[in-house]
Amino acid sequence: MKLGIIVVLALILSAFTAHFLLSDPGSVAIDFHGYRVEMSVPVLVLLAVALVFSVWLIRKLILAPRRIGEAAGRYRAMRSGQKLTLGMIAVAEGDFARGEKMLARAASTSDSPLFNYLQAARAAHLQGRDDRRDEWLRLAYKETPEAANAVLLTQAEFQLDRGQHEQALATLRRLDENTKDHGRALILMGRLYYVLEDWRALGDLLPRIKKQGRTKSAAFDLWAIRVGRESLARAADAEVLAAAWNNVSKAYKSDIALLVTYFEALMRVGSHEKAEKELAAALRSDWQGPLICLFGQVQGADASKQLKRAEGWLKDHGEDPDLLLAAARLCLRNELWGKARSYLESVISLRPSPEAYHEYGSLLNQIGEVSAAADAFADGLGMVAAKPLPAIAHMKSDL
Repeated sequence: MKLGIIVVLALILSAFTAHFLLSDPGSVAIDFHGYRVEMSVPVLVLLAVALVFSVWLIRKLILAPRRIGEAAGRYRAMRSGQKLTLGMIAVAEGDFARGEKMLARAASTSDSPLFNYLQAARAAHLQGRDDRRDEWLRLAYKETPEAANAVLLTQAEFQLDRGQHEQALATLRRLDENTKDHGRALILMGRLYYVLEDWRALGDLLPRIKKQGRTKSAAFDLWAIRVGRESLARAADAEVLAAAWNNVSKAYKSDIALLVTYFEALMRVGSHEKAEKELAAALRSDWQGPLICLFGQVQGADASKQLKRAEGWLKDHGEDPDLLLAAARLCLRNELWGKARSYLESVISLRPSPEAYHEYGSLLNQIGEVSAAADAFADGLGMVAAKPLPAIAHMKSDL
């Protein structure tokens, strides 16, 4: 539009100029250092136009190589982008070999080949070609050394996915040396330690992860609880156990798995009275089946008092199989065979379990009902066996 207006104005101006020049072309005289040049106005105009055109043409010729290079660069970038897109589409559609080839070709003409090489490495990884995968990662690092962390993280993720745990650990440690407390690297290292069941190393890592503000993930909670459980389970005496429990974050002390491990550890180191007291307190605030079962196993100082407390709970939880089983076990400790039998039969009628059948079989064998005891043991084993078990031979009573 603008060009059209300029052309029209130029034509009009030329028409008026030609009209006046034809009627009187005029003349121009130029004196310079004793030289005199005379010419008509039209000739001067033509010379001026020729000079301007010459300057414009020379400028174009000077700028031509650069503009040709820019145009070629734009074309290469366009072609590289097309190959990148086609390669990504091929990988997304499952044609990993073609996608890898397209991505690698695009890298050679790309202004920033890092992404191409990383995606080519992913395509090779999905094909199970770890040699080519590592080669693409090497090229990615070579082309963009400042992206070393990104390359190492990608390599570690691939190695973890392939189950190459030793290689992944070496990669992550190298990254940790390059950049201390890198958030993503710490998470991957935590995942690796969890898989390797290296609870001590994971426990040392958790404060660093927490420092990076990564505590909101479900994985962190899982790791923290497992580290706490392992620390409690390893406690050799009551003093070490108390220190391990104090090190557990308050946020996790209500976790049922952690509580069970803690109370089991208390019983293991002989702190039965402490376990009984704290179990009773925990059950008052949160009625949990696993804790009720443990209350029936803990050997408090006064077995009859412990049974009385359990039977007091039966007023409100009379149909709770866990409480009935706990009461039965406490009756066995108090040698109340008849009451124990009644509780165990109630448990089996409400919710049969291998534990209930085991206690029932032991009780029946204790009171001389050997045949019935064998049947109870067989029923309990049948609940955990892959195939039905043959009948167990009758056991002889010790009585």
